Amino acid sequence: MNSLSSLFQIESLSTAMPVAFAVILLLILVVSFRSRAVVFCQYLEAMTGIRLKPSDVRRVYRERGPDGVREFFLDLIIREDLKSGPLSPDDEAS
Repeated sequence: MNSLSSLFQIESLSTAMPVAFAVILLLILVVSFRSRAVVFCQYLEAMTGIRLKPSDVRRVYRERGPDGVREFFLDLIIREDLKSGPLSPDDEAS
């Protein structure tokens, strides 16, 4: 039991460095997972002009999963396209 407890003792800077590195990597991982919805909303606004709240994306993902977010996204794009009105056949020919 004494050898097991000695594994978890940090006695010098060289033994603390791997632990500090692991904590930093864990922090980066948590931040990256938390920012997914924000990045998605920024991408959506830049590509389509549709402004969406990250809380809405999180709610839809929690309720319906990844497929639900895709359906939500497609529904928003269809609504945005319908706002601009029907396309003219002359516009498609050029």
